[in-house]
Amino acid sequence: MSDKNKIVLAYSGGLDTSVILKWLAEKYDAEIIAYVADVGQGEDLDEVREKAIKTGASKVYIENLTEEFVSDFVFPAIQANAIYEGVYLLGTSLARPLIAKRQIEIAQEENAFAVSHGSTGKGNDQVRFELTYYALDPDIQVIAPWREWDLSSRTSLIDYAKKNGIPVPVTLEKPYSCDRNLLHISYEGGILEDPWSEPPENMFEMTVSPQSAPDEPRYVDIDFEKGIPTKIDGKELKPSELLDTLNKIGGANGVGRVDLVENRFVGMKSRGVYETPGGTILHVAHRALESLTMDREVMHLRDSLIPKISELIYYGFWYSPEMDMLRAAVEESQKNVTGTVKLKIYKGNLIIAGRRSPYSLYQEDLATFEADSIYNQADATGFIKLNALRLSVQKRIDKKR
Repeated sequence: MSDKNKIVLAYSGGLDTSVILKWLAEKYDAEIIAYVADVGQGEDLDEVREKAIKTGASKVYIENLTEEFVSDFVFPAIQANAIYEGVYLLGTSLARPLIAKRQIEIAQEENAFAVSHGSTGKGNDQVRFELTYYALDPDIQVIAPWREWDLSSRTSLIDYAKKNGIPVPVTLEKPYSCDRNLLHISYEGGILEDPWSEPPENMFEMTVSPQSAPDEPRYVDIDFEKGIPTKIDGKELKPSELLDTLNKIGGANGVGRVDLVENRFVGMKSRGVYETPGGTILHVAHRALESLTMDREVMHLRDSLIPKISELIYYGFWYSPEMDMLRAAVEESQKNVTGTVKLKIYKGNLIIAGRRSPYSLYQEDLATFEADSIYNQADATGFIKLNALRLSVQKRIDKKR
């Protein structure tokens, strides 16, 4: 078989991508290379490899991208305080461009003519994958089976799988879909489609409920260097180890659950439930350190960029000129965000217990309400009058009218 008949499929081992693997081979008479990205989902990837081969893959790539995911995607988002629509910490959104980047690299190594994914035509992930594909390889052909085939339901996929000898799990299916990586777990669909229905407690995997969390607070110190977390309780850890440790601490104390109705890029609203314990801790700690070390105007300008940065990540524009520019601005803003934050974690709450930095802009002798020799309070008179000038002029004109 010639090289031009190779297709690289982003493969998870689930029903959808297993059916897609078989369907692609038949539809395009092609050699299918299954690509499995490990971003910390905690699955047995040896089983996934075996299933891919049995389903017809000619080759299987299993790539451990966990360290790159945390250091090159999660931590830059923490630096930017990126939160979509004020709530969502972008766990799925941050993983997709990394997965797609490595898929393109494999396609180029294998001289494949096309790449494929299992995202549906209704969601955001199809956009995130394909924008990355085209940004990194404009000539690649993209095959999105959910937008092409006539398998319109889960029942039809199961029938296709049984007909073609593809193993179908016999366990009862969860009444919702979920996606996991080292930063979070997302839940959507099924019983969660009614925004009035409370998520069942037995759904959550990373966190206990705040009601069930310990009755004693857990203190934790987090060190940052230029906005990047480096240590927990004085111990230096690799990025993935640091996030995993905070996931366990936060999860055990009921931190990181979010339930929202979000605006998808394709134009519809969708209800999602998320668990992001470690990421939530890092966002709160990072913000606390910034309050001590960042210049006011730099902070306010950076904060004005948060909605745009978050939107670009959510929409799938990680590899774009505007994102490059904004990331450079964020990195510049973080040059003095170095120090330690002490958090008290208690039943889902994150309470700032202390912060310190060698670059602190906070001066107690300047901020004090006691007598000081630095700030002349009388100077405020002219400052206020100058700032009130335009207000006074407007009022005088209004009176004349």
